[in-house]
Amino acid sequence: MQIPALADAEELSCDVLVIGGGTAGTMAALTAAEHGADVLLLEKAHVRHSGALAMGMDGVNNAVIPGRAEPDDYVAEITRANDGVVDQSTVRQTATRGFAMVQRLESYGVKFEKDEHGEYAVRQVHRSGSYVLPMPEGKDVKKVLYRQLRRREMRERIRIENRVMPVRILTDPDGRAIGAAGLHTRTGGFVTVRAGAVILATGAAGRLGLPASGYLYGTYENPTNAGDGYAMAYHAGAELTGIECFQINPLIKDYNGPACAYVANPFGGYQVNRHGERFVDSDYWSGQMMAEFAEELASDRGPVYLKLSHLPEESVAALESILHTTERPTRATFHAGRGHDYRTHDIEMHISEIGLCGGHSASGVRVDDHARTTVPRLYAAGDLACVPHNYMIGAFVFGDLAGADAAKYRAYEGELPQDQLRAAHELVYRPLRHPDGPPQPQVEYKLRRFVNDYVAPPKSGARLSLAVEHFERMRTEIDAMGATTPHELMRCAEVSFIRDCAEMAARSSLARTESRWGLYHARTDHPERDDRDWLHHLDLRKSPSGTMEFTARPVAPYLVPVDDYAPVGGASRHLGEVHPEHVATAGPRDLAPVGSGARAPEVRVADGAVSHAPRILELHALAEAEPDLDALRPYLTDPDPAVRRAAVAALTETVPTGTGPALAGALLDEDAAVRAVAGDSLRELVETLPPEAALRAPLVAALAGPDPGARAAALTVLRVLRLGSATLFAGLLSDPRREVRAEAVRALVSVDALGPLADAAGDPSREVRVAVAKGLAAARGTTPDLLAPLLGDEDALVRAAAFQALGTVGCPEPYAADAVRALGDPAWQVRVGAAAGLAAAAPGTAVPALAEALGDANADVRKAAVLALLRHPGTGPVLARAAGDPDADVRAYAARGEVAAAR
Repeated sequence: MQIPALADAEELSCDVLVIGGGTAGTMAALTAAEHGADVLLLEKAHVRHSGALAMGMDGVNNAVIPGRAEPDDYVAEITRANDGVVDQSTVRQTATRGFAMVQRLESYGVKFEKDEHGEYAVRQVHRSGSYVLPMPEGKDVKKVLYRQLRRREMRERIRIENRVMPVRILTDPDGRAIGAAGLHTRTGGFVTVRAGAVILATGAAGRLGLPASGYLYGTYENPTNAGDGYAMAYHAGAELTGIECFQINPLIKDYNGPACAYVANPFGGYQVNRHGERFVDSDYWSGQMMAEFAEELASDRGPVYLKLSHLPEESVAALESILHTTERPTRATFHAGRGHDYRTHDIEMHISEIGLCGGHSASGVRVDDHARTTVPRLYAAGDLACVPHNYMIGAFVFGDLAGADAAKYRAYEGELPQDQLRAAHELVYRPLRHPDGPPQPQVEYKLRRFVNDYVAPPKSGARLSLAVEHFERMRTEIDAMGATTPHELMRCAEVSFIRDCAEMAARSSLARTESRWGLYHARTDHPERDDRDWLHHLDLRKSPSGTMEFTARPVAPYLVPVDDYAPVGGASRHLGEVHPEHVATAGPRDLAPVGSGARAPEVRVADGAVSHAPRILELHALAEAEPDLDALRPYLTDPDPAVRRAAVAALTETVPTGTGPALAGALLDEDAAVRAVAGDSLRELVETLPPEAALRAPLVAALAGPDPGARAAALTVLRVLRLGSATLFAGLLSDPRREVRAEAVRALVSVDALGPLADAAGDPSREVRVAVAKGLAAARGTTPDLLAPLLGDEDALVRAAAFQALGTVGCPEPYAADAVRALGDPAWQVRVGAAAGLAAAAPGTAVPALAEALGDANADVRKAAVLALLRHPGTGPVLARAAGDPDADVRAYAARGEVAAAR
């Protein structure tokens, strides 16, 4: 291709420019438009399936749900997890606004797990506090957000430009952000944008370290996130902070996806060494946890596994449903290719490559509590912004904050800076000047190999200094890369972003002369934490001379006091440029390498599959125009089932009036695949559908249909929307399929139908009887007597669930005596349930029995005993006996009891 003239650039204009169409960017665009701004959303892929969210989402890690967690407790947890280096005002925004955001997302159609009464099913995964909220249909979140963007009232305010990759933020003479310049990754055209404000939401720098597999794009984070926003913010003059605090995660060996202990933990899965021993003493969202993980992996106790093989079939099947669809659709293929099954194989785990990520660690662009950066009218949100451990909900919250604040500005009317445009133009098109230069994959591989060799922990001044030298030298190699197509131009620009992030990471790690955050910043030459000099944020910015300069900014006094940390604020300490150590010779030398610069971003393209059927192509075009139901009806009744399936998908995306009844009607379609898609769509949209009679009728009809999947889906919708009755639900207890009967049990719990629930205790299926036990624990008005038949069930898992239910409904005599006897049951699951039940028994009966259970051979029984003792006051001395337990979980929970007793 030819280099386009700068004068031929396509110019766009808007009030608010949002760069990145993922989690934070989508929310920023919606909110800015709702506040009256004209929004331009630029996405280098396609908004429909871009960003980390599109890779799968199994749940929310930081849901502060009233009644289940307190904002101040969450702020304290994140402060401890980040070793005290936190701006609590930003973390508090997520803590206090997160619940409203959950409700807003739910109004869009995002599905969060709820119990039978419609309460959020928050799980405790962290050692302190209950913050994990599963998302059964998390794979559809991006689709739901795209549907909001395509609403008619939003389309009038939000212009989406896919396949456009900005490479530089434009600033006016006063340093304010006024737009951007970039590349159209399909046409190769140069694009300029003038804007009143700019919101960066480009995600993490996921393509920084090189995965152990060696695959450039086999990264833990979405590989399209190459650090674009980090580099653009830096070159625009914004301060970045915490860049030395890397993101490092446990992952599946040879498969760059999360091992998902978060998901498996509530089902009974956990991390173990090769002897089957739990070993993680610290909490799961801290860098210290990764340090313990790495130590275990490197010892003779490695490898490390996610243990699932001990779980019952129902739990394994449920985990497969989540992990092989919602979290990573390729995961099932990966395990099948190795002949592994969760029933017979535990999952070998390893450590991910390093990355930069505010959302899962603490490395990002510095923002205040309204997502404002240090550059006027420039905002940052999501994984790009430094709001530690912000995760998905935090990305939405700060996208919302950025959109609301930026909406007050109107499009810039002055002349765009020609010098900045020329520099961006040169950055983009330089590879076309030497098309036979080194190809991007080779240069990128070399660059990221240096990151692994010299920057990945454990760090040392010597290795980091060598890294700076290598990254400085590679400027020349990067400038010499060749390209011939727009796609290759995009990739070359990405490599320059990766180099910028690599230098930031190395120089920041050199500047912080201590160890902090466990594995994230472990320096062998400064192994101790130094709160006196380094209870500080380490900020970096581009100096007027073009070098990286640093400031140590004291942590501001906390809004929420946290033990062991007492920041007092004060003046910042200007460090200036941080020079590498002398490493070229064995002794000192006169000159050290200096200089720091930057490059440009990348664009990634991901086209969806396109059917060649003309009828389906017609339907796709129609869906873009937001059709009403009448326009879609001919496709919903088309003779071709493939067309009907596509019509159901279009209906789900556009959601015209009457969608619910139409989807419910499709549950009786003659084609099984159409029925399955309709059931999935109803579950996806259930929170947004009006509970109308027109919807109830086809759902009730589907209950009598031949498809068990359709019957189960109909039951789910009737339960959630309160459209059913105890009589209707009880009629499904005789259904021939156990999955339908289990869903009927959940429906009966939602209406507190204790009589039919008790009758279901005789169901022939273990899975259903376990559901009855759990359901009776959740139903209002349950008495221990209703659980009596299940306490003597022939199946150990049923007995375990029944005893555990006593811990919720109450455990008076004689049931307390039964629970004490059950602590001697041969099945460890029953002993776990019995210990849980004794949490609600009288202390005189429970405490001595639980104290004896602290010596059980099974670690899960000992853990259940500790958790039960925590509910009995004055048991600190008893819990002290577990302080030296060989199991990490038992030790950690026992320590909580000791601390509480000391207070």
